[in-house]
Amino acid sequence: MFELSQDHEDFRASVRDFAEKEVEPHVAQWDKDHHFPTEVVARMGDLGLFGLVVPEAWGGSAETVDGVVQSDFTALCVAIEELGRVDQSIGITLSAGVGLGINPILTYGTDEQRDTWLPDLVAGKALAGFGLTEPDAGSDAGGTRTTAKRDGDEWVIDGAKSFITNSGTDITSLVTVTARTGTSDDGRPQISAIIVPSGTPGFTVEAPYDKLGWNISDTHGLSFSGCRVPADNLVGGEGQGFRQFLKTLDDGRIAISALATGLTQRMLELSTEYANTRTAFGRPIGANQGVSFQVSDLAVMAETSRVLTYKAAWLKDEADRGRRSVKEVAKAASIAKLYTSEAAVSATRIATQIFGGNGFMEEYPVARFYRDAKILEIGEGTSEVQRMVIARHLGLPV
Repeated sequence: MFELSQDHEDFRASVRDFAEKEVEPHVAQWDKDHHFPTEVVARMGDLGLFGLVVPEAWGGSAETVDGVVQSDFTALCVAIEELGRVDQSIGITLSAGVGLGINPILTYGTDEQRDTWLPDLVAGKALAGFGLTEPDAGSDAGGTRTTAKRDGDEWVIDGAKSFITNSGTDITSLVTVTARTGTSDDGRPQISAIIVPSGTPGFTVEAPYDKLGWNISDTHGLSFSGCRVPADNLVGGEGQGFRQFLKTLDDGRIAISALATGLTQRMLELSTEYANTRTAFGRPIGANQGVSFQVSDLAVMAETSRVLTYKAAWLKDEADRGRRSVKEVAKAASIAKLYTSEAAVSATRIATQIFGGNGFMEEYPVARFYRDAKILEIGEGTSEVQRMVIARHLGLPV
C-alpha cells in the first residue's frame, strides 16, 4: 500500500515547520523583488532535503542494501509538497535541484563525476540545472538542435537552451545539457548528455526571464558557442541522452504533482478560513452554498491529487527496488501530473473568486499562487503531452 508511514508524516511536520518559519515570512517580498534566496538553499541542504535519494557515500541519507539504493522518493515528494504549500518557487527549486540537477549524474554518471559534483549539490552548497528545452524544441525534445562534436579529448558544444531552472544562480556549479553527437543508422539524431561546468568559456547564461510567476525561482536561457568541455564529461553512453531524459522526466512529473498538490492544499486552507471569517449580508460567506460547494470541490481536488501523487511516488520507489515496472511508473506519473496540475490551476481560480476583490490584491497570497499555477500545466511536459503518453499506455495508436 502507498499510505504514508508515520516517519513520512513526522518528516512532513518538520518540513512544514521549516517552511512556515524560514520561508513564509519572506516570500511576498522575495516575489516582489524577484530575489533568489541562496541562504534558504543552504538551510534546505542542512535539513537533508537534497540528499533523500542520494546514497550516504555522497552525503545523502539513502542506504544501499545488496547493491540496491534504498532511496526515498516519497519523502522527497512530501518535502516538495510542503515547500510548495508555502511557495511554489521554493518548491520547484528543490524539485529541479534533485530531479534535474542531481538525478542525471547520480543515475547515469561515473563514480568520478559523482565524487566531483554530488557532495556540494547534496549539501545545498551548489545547484545544478538540466538543459533540455530549446527555442525550437520544447515538447518535441527529440528535435534537439544543440550539437556536440568530438575534437580529440574534448566536446565542442554549440546551440541554445531555454527556460532552464537553477542555471544562473550564484551557486550554480554545472548544467547537464542534451546535444546531438551524431546520427544513428536509422537516420535519427544521436542525443547525448554532457556536463558543462559554470564559467566554461563559450557558455553564456542569458539575462533572467521576466516571468508571469515563479518570480523567486531562477530561470535563464543558455547559449553555447565553441564551448569546450572534457570528453569525460559525457554522462552515460554516447547516444543515450534521449532515454536518460525520458526517465528523468517521469520522475520530474511526479515531483511536479507534489508541487501542485501543495498548492491545491493551500487554496483549500485559505478558502476555508476566509469563508468562515468573511461576512456578507450579516453572516459568513461560507453559509452560502455557492461558496461552500466550491470549498468542498477544493477538498476533493486536494485529496485526489494527494492519492495520485503518492501512488506514483510509491510505484517509483518500488520500481527502483525491482518490484514494479518502469512502465507502471511512467503511466502513473503522467496521470498524476495531468490531474494535479489542472486541479491546481482550477483551485487558484476558485480561491481567487472566493476571496473576491481581495483575491486580486497582491497582499493576499492567493494572487501569487494564481500567477504561479499556470506553469504547472506546461513544465515537465504539457497537459497535451500527458494525454498523449496516457493514450499510448492504453494501447491507442497515438
